[in-house]
Amino acid sequence: MGTLEQGTWVVIADGEKALVMENVTDAQDPNLVVVSVEEPAKTPTTPRDRAGRRYDNGPRQKSAVDDSGWRSQARSLFVQDVANLLNRKGLKGRFDRLVLVASPHVLGLLRRRLHSKVLKKVVAEVDKTLTNHPLHKVERLLTDRLAKPA
Repeated sequence: MGTLEQGTWVVIADGEKALVMENVTDAQDPNLVVVSVEEPAKTPTTPRDRAGRRYDNGPRQKSAVDDSGWRSQARSLFVQDVANLLNRKGLKGRFDRLVLVASPHVLGLLRRRLHSKVLKKVVAEVDKTLTNHPLHKVERLLTDRLAKPA
């Protein structure tokens, strides 16, 4: 029984885009069909509010405080949205097998946010960022990667 057998869902995600696909053929020659493309709501590329200020050691000197956490927070919220989608669909029985493809960081975020019943449906994980690759290359890479014995 192949990992990418018919009906297996494949989610390819990064912090800014997620492709949810279903294999409509067999594991030997997968044909991934896009179920949905998830992207975060349009957000500004920089935070709108002014960076915080703090007093320096010198007289009447203030320095800006960098607010670098907003981008990682936006990424985390997006991954939560993707996990919510997978939880809804998985708990309704829309898929029985799930393959997750993402960077190690995003995989970790997804794993922590998936419902335990949905997590049990994960049959493979691939720690690569493939969101901008053509589907035929993704299919070939997944076939090669998942055919190898662990």
